Amino acid sequence: MLDFTDSLNSTFPYFMKLTHNLTYKLLRCFSKWLQTRSHYRNQIFSQKLSGFFFHCIPIRKHVAASNIALSFPKRSSQWKLNVLKNCYQFFIHNFIQFFSFPSSFFSKSISIKGKKYLDRAIKEGKGVIIITGHFGAFELLSAWLGYNGYPIIGVAHRQRNLGTDQFSREQREMSGFGHIFRKEPIEKMYQVLLEGKLLGLVSDQDAKNRGIFVNFLNQKASTPKGAAHFHKNTGAPMVFMTCTWQSSDKYEINCEKVISKPNDTVKEITQRYSTILEKIIKQHPEQYFWWHRRWKTKSIQNNGQ
Repeated sequence: MLDFTDSLNSTFPYFMKLTHNLTYKLLRCFSKWLQTRSHYRNQIFSQKLSGFFFHCIPIRKHVAASNIALSFPKRSSQWKLNVLKNCYQFFIHNFIQFFSFPSSFFSKSISIKGKKYLDRAIKEGKGVIIITGHFGAFELLSAWLGYNGYPIIGVAHRQRNLGTDQFSREQREMSGFGHIFRKEPIEKMYQVLLEGKLLGLVSDQDAKNRGIFVNFLNQKASTPKGAAHFHKNTGAPMVFMTCTWQSSDKYEINCEKVISKPNDTVKEITQRYSTILEKIIKQHPEQYFWWHRRWKTKSIQNNGQ
């Protein structure tokens, strides 16, 4: 089978499957339609859409409910149900917001806390490892970095539907955000750091047997260890970043330095940034993407990887 994904931009009209091409056109039309509407109307639309998904399209709803229950065993059933409902509202609104970039981005009031940690890390000249998770308005965070001139390159999965993949790339890259895709040569990721740029890593999905098991929300979780390896191999500083919804159109970006010591193991570093994410999730559980099978891979043994 021919591998045409690396030249997707130049060959898009010719090689994309008909369904993928149609998906792209529908998403692009949907995006343009959303941008013609007021923020208020899109907000009402997202609320209605979230109710429809919650009641009528229960894709992985049981996974999300189970994850919330396991993470907060002492909370009441009603509290857990409220978190789940609020998650649907929050992330449907996020998707509508992402689809309506760039107009929706510039309508937001975004403050930043801990910016000094990001700027100090950049000044070290070793590149910066930006670590985040599927928490809060992560697409808004990416756009903020791009529009504010930070040279951010994120490591991402390709979507199976090439139309969805192309649309998502275009929505992110309009801000200046760049991509490296998994399964591309790892040298590309090291090059980002060598050039003094920001390497963005989402480090909270189940990493299967390739991951390292750390404590995360009361359970052992197979966690991506790439950020820790990049840090140990290059000395590039690590900054954990999130974008939390505050109220109405107000968001807060938080930067926190991930502290490491020379003799820290990969596991200790991975545990440290996982603990930072856990702390934030406990403060705003309705802003975490609970639909992932985060604890799918079970720990057979606990060693000092």
